[in-house]
Amino acid sequence: MSGHSKWANIKHKKAAVDAKKGKVWSRLAKSIITAARGGSDPSMNARLRLAVDAAKSVGMPRDNIERAIKKGSGEASAGAVMEEILYEGYGCAGTAVICEILTDNRNRTAPEVRKIFESCGGKMGNTGCVGYMFDRKGLVVVEEEKIDEEALMELLMEVDGDYSLSDGIYEITCEPENFTALAEALEKAEVSVVEANISRIPQNTIEISNLEDAQKIQRLISRLEDHDDVSAVYSNYQFTAEIEEQLDEED
Repeated sequence: MSGHSKWANIKHKKAAVDAKKGKVWSRLAKSIITAARGGSDPSMNARLRLAVDAAKSVGMPRDNIERAIKKGSGEASAGAVMEEILYEGYGCAGTAVICEILTDNRNRTAPEVRKIFESCGGKMGNTGCVGYMFDRKGLVVVEEEKIDEEALMELLMEVDGDYSLSDGIYEITCEPENFTALAEALEKAEVSVVEANISRIPQNTIEISNLEDAQKIQRLISRLEDHDDVSAVYSNYQFTAEIEEQLDEED
């Protein structure tokens, strides 16, 4: 896959920030919640199976996993209707930001998310203001040691997928309608995954070479990801190597 490596450059590069177990569990729980919207039975929902496997691989307790499944499927909502919404906006230096929301009260969530944007130097925009800058893709992240590259290429020929390799991480992508087939192919090959989602990948990126801008962007993304109603956050920034080193030193 040519072009921007969404997970490697945004998730993997800030791994030090997410290293705390609670942060990792929170992110994976949200993946489970979103996946469970398609059905609470992992045996019938390949996306949910991958999300649960990824959570188990980092030691997430069974109770946490079950709570996330119940929340996503609506079993734990006490009759409340969970609504999926997209909030779009801008971060520092003109970067585009998309938030996937799962909430039972948009009147509560919208002002809270808007406040996060504004407090971190950004601005929430209108629906569609940046969405066209991203492609919706199935995305599976796998450690290089888990599968031989030749075997991966053969597997992807069957499910019409693509991949990139960076820093020991495979980023495997496919069209959303092929995601289940990809998940099932990886399961059949007994390949464990780091993360699996229907993602939004930026078509182009904005290079960030100013430390202050980078700090504001990182703070915005982190605070949005920490919000209980935010399922996932996507952006089109790309830090230069020098900026990444400076941010790592701060961590």
